[in-house]
Amino acid sequence: MIRIGVDFGGTKIEAAALNQAGDFLARVREPNPGNYDAAVASVKKVVEEAEAQAGATAQRVGVGMPGSISPVTHEVRGANSTWLNGKPFDKDLAKAMGKEVRVANDANCFALSEATDGAGKDAKVVFGVIIGTGCGGGVVMDRHALDGCNFIAGEWGHTPLPWMESDEYRSQKCWCGRWDCLERYVAGSAFVNHYKAAGGEAQNGAEIVTKARAGEPLAEAELERYINRLGRGLAMICDILDPDVIVLGGGMSNTDELYGERLRLAVETPLFSDQFITPIRKPVHGDSSGVRGAAWLWPWD
Repeated sequence: MIRIGVDFGGTKIEAAALNQAGDFLARVREPNPGNYDAAVASVKKVVEEAEAQAGATAQRVGVGMPGSISPVTHEVRGANSTWLNGKPFDKDLAKAMGKEVRVANDANCFALSEATDGAGKDAKVVFGVIIGTGCGGGVVMDRHALDGCNFIAGEWGHTPLPWMESDEYRSQKCWCGRWDCLERYVAGSAFVNHYKAAGGEAQNGAEIVTKARAGEPLAEAELERYINRLGRGLAMICDILDPDVIVLGGGMSNTDELYGERLRLAVETPLFSDQFITPIRKPVHGDSSGVRGAAWLWPWD
């Protein structure tokens, strides 16, 4: 038996075939064409190639994607790949492939993978964070991804930055139309944008972190602001959910400074508690967690 997972990203589409132990039997990637009809065809193509490489077929496919399916319209809403919005993506994929399809937010898939056999495998409640090009969150309880009544559980990236300072309020308009979403402050792309706005030059977050470690004042200050903002965002989640484990994913999760005393204090300071003991961990499966979690959307039976 195999499970097929699809990680539908903004720049690439990946399909993977996994066995029951979670081992990869096949992985196939191709660029996301950025067009709805072509993207549906691309998903069908990579799934068929993954099945061919694995030497088996699956009747069910799990798909992780930006945004979510509305329980009212049954169409995509809230995707930063805006050409997906308003489309019956799961139904169109099922029709194209002739398979049952389950679609979930990509951050939910990341969290599900890490909660199943990754950094949160021994925890009851896991909060998974994506801090890459965008920003999102996923909640897993007892190894089941939590969707919520409105299918927006864990939509952390589009909650406002909490405990804002005077220069932060209404300073960042999000692509979603609202002001001061966390995505505009703690996504990896936001880290780069804020550094550039302060006068720095960098191509990516890793380059800024390297400069900070080398003692460049502008980079040091921006990294400190980033850690403070991420800490405030996580404190808000801990006040509401109080998860057993927080797992960080996305490009910024490779920053070692996020796993030490600095971030712990940034969470603890505004937290409505006399202690903060929740572990903040690196993902075990890294970039593979999205496609793995998508495969785990279906049970083994």
